[in-house]
Amino acid sequence: MSVIHLEMWDLGMAASLVLLLALLSFALRLQLERQILISATRTTVQLLLIGLVLKSLFASSNLLWLGLMAFVMLAVAGREVMRRQKRTFSGWWGYGLGTLSMFVSSFATTIFALLVVINTDPWYLPQYSIPLLGMMLGNTMNGVALALDRLTTSAWAQRAVIETRLTLGQDWREAIRDISRDSLRTGMLPIINAMAAAGIVSLPGMMTGQILSGTPPLEAVKYQILIMFMIAAGTGFATVIATWLGARRLFDARQRLSLYRLSNTGVE
Repeated sequence: MSVIHLEMWDLGMAASLVLLLALLSFALRLQLERQILISATRTTVQLLLIGLVLKSLFASSNLLWLGLMAFVMLAVAGREVMRRQKRTFSGWWGYGLGTLSMFVSSFATTIFALLVVINTDPWYLPQYSIPLLGMMLGNTMNGVALALDRLTTSAWAQRAVIETRLTLGQDWREAIRDISRDSLRTGMLPIINAMAAAGIVSLPGMMTGQILSGTPPLEAVKYQILIMFMIAAGTGFATVIATWLGARRLFDARQRLSLYRLSNTGVE
């Protein structure tokens, strides 16, 4: 099956729909037209740049440059996790907690898939490692951000309940257990819903892209199943790590609730 190549004119026609959406936002006074246009511009520039970078990486397969790109992706994902929270941990904890969780989970599951499941040669082959890691980081980023946001906002709102439980003799794990469980559910629910709806309600992006590029449908389906399972595991592990570390950070060495460790950027 031959691949139909897109010209710049084709992309321009698709961009006209985004411009139409911005005009609609202006007409309805939604005040979203600026964000729409900026986001569309960023998407175009960022994807074109990453296309050039990937072209060079695919040609050289240099592990050093590959590792550098992977850590840049991780650093940006960690920043996005911190920005998506109403109340974040102060200091380096605000950035490091989510980043560490994603590093442990996303890198571990990606390396597992490359070494054990796909078995590429070399194991870090950029055509496989970068797309896999990108999908892992993108989804774990959402899960960790949702879980931490739920954890910190709920702890702030229910601080009287937590302190009462501590006064009654419960340790920090018991005092915040309900909030931690709700946070874990919040972080894991999107990927659970995505797995439940895949193939019936929606066709996942990777599978759609492979089919459009000429990959046999059944082969694309097998890769998509692999990706969904890896994303589910990676998101789940990262959410558990982030929630546990975040919950522990909310208490001091004497098991007292220490909300001063949260920034004051949220709403009372």
